[in-house]
Amino acid sequence: MVKYLDYTSPSLNYFFDVNNSNLMKKDNRNLINVLGIQQLNTLEDVSLLDIYLSKNNVIEPHYHQNAAELVYCISGAATVSLLNPFTKQIQNYYITSGQVANVPQGWWHYEIANADSTHLLAIFNAPVPEVILGSDILKLTPSNIMAHTYCMDEKQWKKTVTPVQPSTFIGPTKDCSRHAYSTEPNQQYQYQHTQQYFPQHMYYY
Repeated sequence: MVKYLDYTSPSLNYFFDVNNSNLMKKDNRNLINVLGIQQLNTLEDVSLLDIYLSKNNVIEPHYHQNAAELVYCISGAATVSLLNPFTKQIQNYYITSGQVANVPQGWWHYEIANADSTHLLAIFNAPVPEVILGSDILKLTPSNIMAHTYCMDEKQWKKTVTPVQPSTFIGPTKDCSRHAYSTEPNQQYQYQHTQQYFPQHMYYY
């Protein structure tokens, strides 16, 4: 969509410091900054999320209803996993500096950091990176609907989702009570992808 602007207007901006536009912050090593048309009013069909992660932190499962997402790895390493709605399979892509993974519009996906100081740039073909988060779906869907639809015990469902915080964005949450969370899926995805697409000896971490 082409946007017609009055480029003589003094209200138009052509510069913005994304470091000053925090979307969410788990801690100093895990945070997301955002740039969209609200921050820079001369943008057209582009926006981005500037993502910083430490090892084993996860951008929670989610989808973007209005845009495709290109995930570019600036530093560190991450596994980008997406659910292909046509094959009904999870596809896992291990990326490191200079590599990208593409997520089509509306596809369920998530990213796991494989190394500390991982820095990702998520680029969208829309002026605002809209998102529907898995935590919101789990927490905000009425428990009686979930229990009835999927033949579950409602009390058990409520107990299961009690720790879920709406709009988690980066998990596990800081107050996660588990002593350690499993990294086996992360390692498995990484191994499968490097074996399929890249020589294994290329990666040391």
